[in-house]
Amino acid sequence: MNAKAQGKASVAAPPEGSPPKKPVQGRASVAALPHEGPSPKEPVRQRVPAAERREALISAAVHEFAHGGLHGTPVDRIAHRVGVAQPYVFSLFHNKRELFLAALERSFERVAETFRRAAADYQEGRAPAECEDALGAMGLAYKELLASDRDYLMLQHQSYAACNDEVVRARVRHRYAQLVELAGELSGAEPERLDDFFRHGMALNVAAALGVEELSADCSWVQAELR
Repeated sequence: MNAKAQGKASVAAPPEGSPPKKPVQGRASVAALPHEGPSPKEPVRQRVPAAERREALISAAVHEFAHGGLHGTPVDRIAHRVGVAQPYVFSLFHNKRELFLAALERSFERVAETFRRAAADYQEGRAPAECEDALGAMGLAYKELLASDRDYLMLQHQSYAACNDEVVRARVRHRYAQLVELAGELSGAEPERLDDFFRHGMALNVAAALGVEELSADCSWVQAELR
């Protein structure tokens, strides 16, 4: 056997009587580590459909635009309220004005639905006893809406304030005309009565915004302000 072969043999099998080699501590400690198994997976976040996100953004926009108006409300505030990034908002709405118009539409539709429900309640005998006709029931229901949901009240005011924008003005005119038409269809009232109904409704808007019950010249709060 040559010297090279002997060297290999001595490495592979140490001579009899020689003390056993101690295991290398580093390798032994690695081998001795307990098997922890695969790390638990993080919970999968469910994807929210775009249509659901859109509805949530419109609801948030109703609240934020009611407080800040078209020009005073940053889009990222609306996005933050829903928990999305601002660029995502613009993937659903082309610009802030389009989002404002969607909020405006919801506001007018809320009033229209209030009118429909009140007229139906009157026809089915569920309206308050003080209501003499469907138009009276609609007026009372509208007054209750103003008292119960200030966001929709203030968004109406913000919509009129934004009418310097031609696109917004055209939409507000159209939706207001539709409300007049709907009130006429539901109540059967003559144009003169409808005029009085909507004039009174506008006065209610102002009174509700001011936090008062009436706007007459001799009412107590007006006189108190002038003292």
